[in-house]
Amino acid sequence: MDEKFTKRYESFKNSLSSLSEARERDMTDSFVLSGTSAKFSITFDLAWKVMKDILVQYYAITGFVAGSPREVLRESFQANLIEGDEWMEMLKVRNLLAHDYDGIIVKNSCQTIVDVYITKFEEFQEKVENLF
Repeated sequence: MDEKFTKRYESFKNSLSSLSEARERDMTDSFVLSGTSAKFSITFDLAWKVMKDILVQYYAITGFVAGSPREVLRESFQANLIEGDEWMEMLKVRNLLAHDYDGIIVKNSCQTIVDVYITKFEEFQEKVENLF
């Protein structure tokens, strides 16, 4: 893997580590909610870009046209980089959070981020670590 991948993967791991702190925080605090939301979005974006790097550089898969998150997730399922419907749910939540101006979506999503999505990120990290 090239240096760009290494830097992006390190950023993903750092972002995930920071996001994981949400497990110890008060999810009723609006500042914690907004921070968790922001860190989740960043971690998700780094995750799918790392997936794309792996698909292209490690598996030599280049069949996806635009390389959108949805396409990358689908290819990653097929390559067994990720598993579970949660990844498509994560994409949907990430997209909704980008337009959550009144904080309703983040209030409804933060517990799932903490209880489910962080674990999915950790599983992906373990999978990547086992590849290299």
